[in-house]
Amino acid sequence: MGTIGRAILGYCFMLGVVRVIGRRPGAQMTPFEFVLIFFIGGITIQSIVGDDRSMTNAVCVVMTVGMMHVLVAWLKQKYPAFGRVVDGTPLVLMENGEWIPETMHNMRVQDTDIMAAARARGLKDLTCVKYAILERNGAISVIEVETKEGGGPAEDDKSSAGAEGDRTGHP
Repeated sequence: MGTIGRAILGYCFMLGVVRVIGRRPGAQMTPFEFVLIFFIGGITIQSIVGDDRSMTNAVCVVMTVGMMHVLVAWLKQKYPAFGRVVDGTPLVLMENGEWIPETMHNMRVQDTDIMAAARARGLKDLTCVKYAILERNGAISVIEVETKEGGGPAEDDKSSAGAEGDRTGHP
């Protein structure tokens, strides 16, 4: 029974650590961040199983962690506020062509991450980006500036699409 309790605590601990570490686009995770996650997981598993390295104990730990995952997923569906605590909310990184430096700094997202997301959408530069949003899963969504029939940004959007003369939109 102690193993199951430690598995529950370990799961909650890891969930908290992942929330504190913050969101980064999954494709943007550095090798260091991957090592950090595995390292913390390895340390946590040692405290969960302790000296009992039997197959029964291992099955109990795996089943408990699996059930905790199912429980958390169910709680997120049943109580949206719980989902916001566990997964966070989408965050606006760029609005009307203007960077939101505080959010970018807090989430450790660089302008190059947003530029990569824009290029993935086929946009040539950041003057074409109206909004960039860091989603709950760490992906960056890009919403294009509405265009006129000529294909360029509409006149209303050009004035707010970045610094004058700076086609890249760097802050």
